[in-house]
Amino acid sequence: MLATLAMLAGFATGSVIAALPDNQVDVELVLAVDTSRSMDYEEVRIQREGYVQALQHADFLNAVRGGLVGKIAITYFEWAGEVDPTSVLDWQIIETADDARAFAEKLAARPIMTQRRTSISAAIAYGTETIVANRFDGMRRVIDVSGDGPNNIGQPVEPVRDAALSAGIIINGLALMLRPSGTTTGLDRYYGDCVIGGPGSFVLPVHNIEDFATAIRRKLVLEVSGIEPDAKVRRIAGAPKVDCMMGEMQWREFLDR
Repeated sequence: MLATLAMLAGFATGSVIAALPDNQVDVELVLAVDTSRSMDYEEVRIQREGYVQALQHADFLNAVRGGLVGKIAITYFEWAGEVDPTSVLDWQIIETADDARAFAEKLAARPIMTQRRTSISAAIAYGTETIVANRFDGMRRVIDVSGDGPNNIGQPVEPVRDAALSAGIIINGLALMLRPSGTTTGLDRYYGDCVIGGPGSFVLPVHNIEDFATAIRRKLVLEVSGIEPDAKVRRIAGAPKVDCMMGEMQWREFLDR
């Protein structure tokens, strides 16, 4: 009992936090950002700006400061048919506004590029590998995947998603539904059934390009704070599960024309 009271007193004074190892963080956060050619240059540019702004916003910084440890570890990469190795921003601690600004400036300095195809499985696999291999010890480990279409190349997404969940990783999604045609009509359901998972996981849909920045900021705040959003995707009662191979099948049909 005395030890417990001493620890609580330590939290109140901050001495316990000060004694934590340097690698202890509230969240290990992977930002896996879709830059496939199904999005035009303007959409990719606005998406990039949304991340740059969100990482420096007061709401995000307050969420970081409000954690038990008061800091997070973050990395960023872009993907399409595969992960672009030149896009990877190495893991960095964000504890202060200066930390956040430095990370955002690295991101803003990157050239805007796009690639062919869509491999959500490659993004999740890379995100899992970099979390497992890093030096940080997060209370939560999160892969944040944005995308505008279903998986259509590489490994099937379900088993890769399940392997990440087995490693104790949470996967959240930002479903970019800017062109409501074909599979994108139900992309949030696809993400809900086939991509996300773990305690408190969620999908946020984006229907309008002007909503990018707000959605990205909201998503980052939720992921850092660990609060479950009201907008969590839930399966409609009686609705069949989405076919997680739909993207691969559509690509084969396209090639067979």
